[in-house]
Amino acid sequence: MSKPNARDVESAADLSRRLGLSFSNLSLLIRALTHRSYVNEHSQSIEDNERLEFLGDAVLDFIVGAWVFNRFPEMPEGNLTKIRSALVRNDHLAKFARKLDLGAALRLGHGESTTGGKNRDNLLGSVFEAIIGALYLDAGLDAVKEFVIPMLDDLRESILNQMPDHKSELQEWTQGNKLGSPHYRVVGTTGPDHAVVFDMVVEIAGEVKGHGAGTSKSLAEHAAAHDALNNLGVV
Repeated sequence: MSKPNARDVESAADLSRRLGLSFSNLSLLIRALTHRSYVNEHSQSIEDNERLEFLGDAVLDFIVGAWVFNRFPEMPEGNLTKIRSALVRNDHLAKFARKLDLGAALRLGHGESTTGGKNRDNLLGSVFEAIIGALYLDAGLDAVKEFVIPMLDDLRESILNQMPDHKSELQEWTQGNKLGSPHYRVVGTTGPDHAVVFDMVVEIAGEVKGHGAGTSKSLAEHAAAHDALNNLGVV
């Protein structure tokens, strides 16, 4: 479906179809799209999206936390917390909202609308959370996971690129100590074919110095390198 004219507001029904979300109670989605400035100017609207935003924030925190835990099994708790916190920040949620063009369906008061509310990070992040809250109430946690997790999966490589490069750090340390290059070896796998976890060791001068696991060989190598650096007292 084509996007609405910039002067129009996309209906909740059209947004639902465009996003492939089959709301059985469309009033929940309408409420999720309704900013308090709209309620102030339209007496027939009885509730804004702030309560749904509160609920969506809690649901997202759980789903993102579980996703980070499962996608990065080699990471220590501190790094998991940093990634989760970054992904649920309002500015990041606003990026999701822009990708979905949620601004086209936002119901804003005249003042908010004319001052660019549809493009403001705080409003876009909030409406994304509110839609998550509405979807959770309408269809449950599994429906929210189906909606959110593909967006998170698209970010996995960019998250990895922002992580410390422990493999390069270990390589520099071994070469600086005239121990040659680290050798990585898969020693086993676990899990089903669609979600294999690789068990990896890293050997230095023929001795195993680190173990790691990950949902790809690259992730497992990264984890093994980090473990080796810890064991060697480098980090």
